[in-house]
Amino acid sequence: MANYNAPLNDMHFVLFDVLKAHSLSECPGYEDATEDMVRAVLDEAAKMAENVLQPINQQGDIEGCQYDPETKLVTTPTGFKEAYKQFAQGGWSGLSASPEYGGQGLPHLLKIVVDEMACSTNLSMGMYPGLSHGAIDALTLHASDFLKDTYLPKLISGEWTGTMCLTEPQCGTDLGLIRTKADPQADGSYHITGTKIWITGGEHDMVDNIAHLVLAKLPGAPDSSKGISLFLVPKFLEDGTRNPAFCGGLEHKMGIKASATCVMNFENAKGWLIGEENQGLKCMFTMMNSARIMVGIQGLGLAEKAYQISLGFAKERLQSRSLTGPKNPEDKADPILVHPDVRRMISQQKVFLEGARCMAYWTGMHLDLSEKHPDEKVREEADDIVQIMTPIIKSYLTDDGYFSTDQALQSMGGSGFTQDWEVEQLLRDGRIARIYEGTNGIQALDLVGRKLMLKGGRLPRTYFAKMNQMIAELHNEDHVKHCKALLSTLQESLMWLAAHASKNPEEAGAAATPMLKLFALTSMAVMWATMANVAGSKKGDGAYTEAFYDGKLKAADHFFRVAHAQAAFFKADVEGGKSTLMAFAEDEF
Repeated sequence: MANYNAPLNDMHFVLFDVLKAHSLSECPGYEDATEDMVRAVLDEAAKMAENVLQPINQQGDIEGCQYDPETKLVTTPTGFKEAYKQFAQGGWSGLSASPEYGGQGLPHLLKIVVDEMACSTNLSMGMYPGLSHGAIDALTLHASDFLKDTYLPKLISGEWTGTMCLTEPQCGTDLGLIRTKADPQADGSYHITGTKIWITGGEHDMVDNIAHLVLAKLPGAPDSSKGISLFLVPKFLEDGTRNPAFCGGLEHKMGIKASATCVMNFENAKGWLIGEENQGLKCMFTMMNSARIMVGIQGLGLAEKAYQISLGFAKERLQSRSLTGPKNPEDKADPILVHPDVRRMISQQKVFLEGARCMAYWTGMHLDLSEKHPDEKVREEADDIVQIMTPIIKSYLTDDGYFSTDQALQSMGGSGFTQDWEVEQLLRDGRIARIYEGTNGIQALDLVGRKLMLKGGRLPRTYFAKMNQMIAELHNEDHVKHCKALLSTLQESLMWLAAHASKNPEEAGAAATPMLKLFALTSMAVMWATMANVAGSKKGDGAYTEAFYDGKLKAADHFFRVAHAQAAFFKADVEGGKSTLMAFAEDEF
């Protein structure tokens, strides 16, 4: 059975050769993020993922979390508590957090790369610090000094973990329907009462305290999303008293079984307001944006491990002969990698993984530039890119990451369907990523219904300017033509959308998903052309093997072979409009 090996060469190539990410060390606050330091951190992260997280992944899936209805406590699988302790002691929980509260203050991009390794090797474990990171972001930007001083050092060190308590039994996406109440108290605190569901890490045994970030409504607040406030509700109060915030049970899930997904009951639990009254959604989106990028990385990480397993299998599994004659005459059959249909599946995985990695890292680098670059104009343009790319990263990497993992299983035949090979677990674990932190349909609506129109339509203008800037740096004229053609297809679809959506909003709703996929495909095209540009210019320099560079060049060719047909399909889907979708009466389904 193949084990995961962190794809450090591919990561280094994108970071330093393609994106020149070491230039982030020129930004105030990131001076320590030199290439040597980043390489050293990634080496250590690889060891942590391979030697600490990976060995307990399958057992965690088999064993799952256990809930005791009498104590209302949750026990994580064997080895998880010890692995989490190693993770926290290694400083991984606070990699990109503020040094003011004990974090290392390193680039978000570096955390994204480390997240990829963690997701490849143990997605369930990665969920616990992942949710803490969202809580850290929200508290850092919106909380009072008292809450920051009390909770951020513990969350950043990993001594405590955090949650996001948003969803309720009667509402998910439409948070205006929440019923959880917050009653003001004389001491400035609030009593929080209500039930939340699907709360990752809501209760577990790996830390001494859990800080819940809870959406609730104040008395007299507007009965809509404009009446939501955000509160911090700890499991234990400062004096050690148990706060009445209890787990009511665990969800029985398809995957990520070692991640405690809890029903949480708040019974007049003591909490404190984060930010201003009725501004909970604003604070929440601080958590959601970082969480959505991380979820996209989950799709990428799982697909990477599935690719490694299926590629190793395809090189070793002997079945039938090559269509052009024996390639392995010493044995009775050839490795299945010789067969074109297996090649189709393996190649699809490679092309997705490497293109998606470049697109995600490019977005992560812009996140850092939006916060740290000394030039205000650069920060503004970088933020535009982050805003428009966040729903694309979340949706496309989880959709196509899941498909890529499915291709890995399919290429292995019956072996892929068994627990002997772990790919079936990766497929089950990855299915949720297309749903939580906003379903991928919601991501598409966010892109089409909000991001394209923000700031007078500035975000797509910035996006096209960036794409054209990258195309202008290419040397391969064929790749330039491919990229320009895909940009043109995207622009034509946007023009159709602009002409029709203003007349009927259902046209925008119908076009949202294929439009997002067109954006993703176009972005991937420019990323692949850029990687091929670098590989071609560096070939022979000895930094990587010739096979490494040739693999990049041939993968780019394969991407462009299939990209235009996909783009044409998505464009036709956009322009097909709502008519056949909305034609059915309810009783005709």
